[in-house]
Amino acid sequence: MKVKLQSKTMMIKGLISKWNNLKISNDVMFGMVMENRDICLKLIQCAVPELKVTKIKFNETQRTINGPFDARGSRFDVYAQDEKGRVFVIEMQVANRHNLPYRLRYYQDQIDYDLLKVGDDYDKLSEYPTYVIIFCDFDYYGRGWSKYSFQCRCDRDPKLTADDGQHKVIFNAKADDFHDSIEIGNFLKLMENQPVMEDPLVSQVVQEMERIKQDPERRQKFMSYEMNLM
Repeated sequence: MKVKLQSKTMMIKGLISKWNNLKISNDVMFGMVMENRDICLKLIQCAVPELKVTKIKFNETQRTINGPFDARGSRFDVYAQDEKGRVFVIEMQVANRHNLPYRLRYYQDQIDYDLLKVGDDYDKLSEYPTYVIIFCDFDYYGRGWSKYSFQCRCDRDPKLTADDGQHKVIFNAKADDFHDSIEIGNFLKLMENQPVMEDPLVSQVVQEMERIKQDPERRQKFMSYEMNLM
């Protein structure tokens, strides 16, 4: 009994230490930080500055979308929608499971499945352009770029897009040069534990993380979650 008690005590100490050292690259911490709608909006603004996103009317973390009963569901770190109907799914991915393109493909399908109800015409999807944004702690495509953006394009003329409203954006925190994604560069550095506190978004994220870590209720939920996994 004494051995079991000591083992449990050690486990709890280990979980407390893990909680206190969580970084933004941890998907649990990332999701909790993104519950702050202002931070979520600023991150989207930096990730896709060309869209001029000014307001988030809805955001939800750890949102699960289930397809048909025999299909695999999807659980998104962040699911948000702006005032123009554009849908943003944001994920933190630190482990390279070598299936990123197929994960993106399935995510897009699941989003559309959730948007289109029985009896709806297909053109309803034109009201909801979708952006799947993945923050990776690895360079999946190996070009050294900090940002990779994809749309469906014509083989004969790459300037011609399918105009289906689907967009995929992948960020690489391992990049050395962020000139092609300067707006989000300091957030990517934060993923590598290199906080640039002069950056307003980074400063706000760090402060939010500290606030979360001081919340005993959140800590207890995290520890219960980890213990259940064990």
